[in-house]
Amino acid sequence: MQIDLLIEEAFVFNVFIKTFEKKNIAIAGEKFYFISEENLRYLQPKEILNAQGKYIIPGFIDIHMHIESSMIPPSIFSGVALSYGITTIVADCHEIANVFGQAGMEAFLQEETDLDIFYAIPSSVPSTTPKLETTGGLIGLKEVASLSKHPKVIALGEAMNFKGLTDEPDSLIRQILKEIQEIKPLMPLEGHIPRVSGEVLAKFMYAGLTADHTQQTPESILEKVTSGIFLELQKKSITPENIQIIVDHHLYEHVAIITDDIMADDLLEGHLDANVRLAIEYGMPVEEAIYITTYTPAHRMGFQDRGAVASGFLADFMLVDNLEQLTIERVYKKGRCVHQKEGEIAYPSTKPSFPTYFYDSIQCKSLVETDLQIQVEGNHDSVICNVIQIQEVGTFTEHVQREVPVKNGLLDWENSGLSLIIVMDRYGKNGNIGYGLVEHTLKEKGAIATTWAHDHHNLMVLGTSAEDMMIAQHKILDLKGGYVVSKNGLLSASCPLPIGGILSDETVYELGRQLKKVRQAMINLGYKNTNEIMSFSTLSLPVSPKLKITDFGMMDVHTHAHVPLIEANK
Repeated sequence: MQIDLLIEEAFVFNVFIKTFEKKNIAIAGEKFYFISEENLRYLQPKEILNAQGKYIIPGFIDIHMHIESSMIPPSIFSGVALSYGITTIVADCHEIANVFGQAGMEAFLQEETDLDIFYAIPSSVPSTTPKLETTGGLIGLKEVASLSKHPKVIALGEAMNFKGLTDEPDSLIRQILKEIQEIKPLMPLEGHIPRVSGEVLAKFMYAGLTADHTQQTPESILEKVTSGIFLELQKKSITPENIQIIVDHHLYEHVAIITDDIMADDLLEGHLDANVRLAIEYGMPVEEAIYITTYTPAHRMGFQDRGAVASGFLADFMLVDNLEQLTIERVYKKGRCVHQKEGEIAYPSTKPSFPTYFYDSIQCKSLVETDLQIQVEGNHDSVICNVIQIQEVGTFTEHVQREVPVKNGLLDWENSGLSLIIVMDRYGKNGNIGYGLVEHTLKEKGAIATTWAHDHHNLMVLGTSAEDMMIAQHKILDLKGGYVVSKNGLLSASCPLPIGGILSDETVYELGRQLKKVRQAMINLGYKNTNEIMSFSTLSLPVSPKLKITDFGMMDVHTHAHVPLIEANK
C-alpha cells in the first residue's frame, strides 16, 4: 500500500491515555492509516514531512456554536475556522431561522464548505412564543420532522422556552422534544438552562435535555454534572474558580469547551483555540484542555470517526509549535493541508449563494419623534418605572425600579439618567413597538441601533437622545440591517449586515474592522461590559435572565409575565 503523507518524529497526542508520544503518522486518502514508533517509509509515501520537535493534536470540535454570531455565512466562516484548528462544528442556526424559518436553515445546509459543518435543528424559533415576540419564521413539528431527515442534522438545538419547559406540558417545545425523541431516540438534545437549580433543573432534565452551555458558577457546575448534565463551557464560563472546580473534581469526561457566540471583530483574534488557551491559563492541564476540545465533544455528539489521531479516523489535525500557547503552524483537513502559519496556502473564502430576497428583508417604518414620546396619564411630576439593569460582566440583567421625571404629560426619559430602549417589528407583520428603560448603558448623548437582536432580530434602538435614536434607526433602514452608532447628532460608526439583517458577505477582515469601530463608538458613549455588542444585542433575548424586551414590551424571563414600563404613579 502506498500512502499519501508520512509525518515523522512528531509528538502525537493520544486522547485515550491523554499523553504525547513520539510517533510517525501514515495518512492514506482522507484517513489516518497507521501511527507507530516504527520507520514507516516502507509504505512509499508520496510526501514526507519532518515534524521533529512539533506537536500533533486532533482537530478541534466545536459542538455548540452559532455561525451567525460571526456575522458571516458558512461559505466564508469555513476558511476562518479551519485557520484556528477547528475542523468540525455543530451549528445551531436559530438566528437565520428566526428571520427566514426553514428556508434560512436550508440555505445554510446547501452551502458547500471544506469545514465539516453539522447542524442542530433550531428548537426555539421563536425562543418563547409568537404571542411574546415577533419573528420572520417559525420552526414547528412539521419543520422539525423535515429537517431531521437531512444527513447533516445530528442534534436538537438548545431548548430555551423556560415556562414552556417547566410549566406547560402541551407547549410547542415540549411537543418538539417528544417528537424528536420518538423519531430520533439517539439524537443529543441541547438545553439552555441558566440559573436553574433543584427541582426546576429536574424539570428540564425530565423533558429530555442533557446538556447546558449557559454561564456557570462553581456551584452550578457541581450540581449539574452530578445530576447528569453535560456542560459546554463558553468563554464567560471559563473562569479561574470554574476551572479549579473541574480540575479538583476531575470532571473532564462531563465537559467540553465551546464558543456559542463570537462576534466578527473578536473572530480576528481567535475562536475555539482562544478559549482553550484561556482554560490553560486559568489552570487546566494542557492535555485535559485538548481532551475536552476533541474527544469529549466527539463522544457527546456520537462521532465515531474524529476527535483522535487513530487508525481509521479522519485525518483532521494540527501541527503546533508551542503547546501551551497553541501556536498553530499547519492545519490539515481530511489529510490535506488547508492552512499554514506563514500564509503559503491562502485559504479562499467564497460568496454565499442565497436567494435575492435574503438581501432585502427589513420591513419597518421610519422612526418619528412622536414614536419616542411616552404619554403619562394624570398630573404627575414623576412616576416609578420598571428598568432593565445591565451588568459589567455577562449578559444577565436585573429588574430594578427608578423614579423618572414627567414634563408636560410626557415621560422625561432624556433627563432621567437612563436610556430608552425600543424594539420595532421589522417583518411588517404588526407594527409593534415595545418600550423599556435601561440603566448602566449610555453616559453621553447618543444612540445605538441594530437588527442583530437576539433571537427574534427585530429592529432595536437604545439611546439617551430622541434625535440620535431617529438618526440611528433611519441609517439602519438605509443599510438594510446591521449596527449603527450615533453621537451628538452625528453618525459615528456603522456595520452593514444586509443578509437578513444579521450577515455580511464581506471578508471577515473588513467586517471585523467595521465592527471594531462600532464597539469603540459604544465605549465612547459610556457602554461598559466585557462584551459591549453582545450585552446590547441580548437585551432583547427573553430567555436569558432576568428582565428583557421584545416588540411586545418588557417581560420577566422566568414567568413570561409582561412588565409595564410605568409601574405606579408617585
